[in-house]
Order: sequence, then structure tokens, then C-alpha cells
Amino acid sequence: MLDPISSALKIAASGLEAQSTRLRVVSENVANARSTGDTPGADPYRRKTVSFTSEIDRLTGAEMVSVKNVGVDRAAFKIEHDPGNPAADADGYVKMPNVNSLVEMADMREANRSYEANLQVIKQARELINLTIDLMRG
Repeated sequence: MLDPISSALKIAASGLEAQSTRLRVVSENVANARSTGDTPGADPYRRKTVSFTSEIDRLTGAEMVSVKNVGVDRAAFKIEHDPGNPAADADGYVKMPNVNSLVEMADMREANRSYEANLQVIKQARELINLTIDLMRG
């Protein structure tokens, strides 16, 4: 069995990894918020989503977070009238991605804060380890 500080480090590391994946997916969504299909009537970029799950670490017995899957949002595409767009259908309408930039920014902010919280846990655990080593030295 690992000591509680090592367990805290493992839990925080799993949180960092999960939030890092979440930030990557949000970045992809933001970058592709205006990506249309290649041909007339083709589907545009579809928003990606991240699902998390908790796992029990067999060594420590601690509950850790992991990415369950990266899926796609099945919400309807937005339709815009843009006859000059290469992806426009015969009537001049273009299917636009189902990405809402406001939602993505809120998700990015939440993921960033969660990432920072996990970093703080790691910093505190390192500080406790250093204090323990200093006490043992004399």
C-alpha cells in the first residue's frame, strides 16, 4: 500500500491527464467552429465531447478519474445562407458545425480551473514530502 501522499499524487495526476484531454478536445472544437464540408451538402465538422469515468486503483484503493471516451455531439447542424461557399447546396444553404463558441469557452475555463486545482494538489504534496525529508535530516 502506498502512503496517502503518494496516493494524492496519483489521483491528481489522473485528473491532470483527464483535463488535458478535455482541453485538447475543446481546442479542436474551437478551431473547427467554422469548418464546413468539402462538397455541396456535405456534413461539416461535428462537435466532439469527452466523457469521464472513475476507476479504483488496485494498488492504493483510491478512486481516480479517466477519460471514458471521446464522442461526438449528435445535435443538429446550423444552416446558413451563403451561396458563394463551395459547400453550399443548390439553394445556397451551407451546413455549419454544431459548435457553440460560448459553450466551448465555458468548458475550456472549467477544464483549466480543474487542471490548476490538480496542479495545486501536486504542489502541496511535493511540499509535504520535502518537509518530511527535512525533518528526517535533523
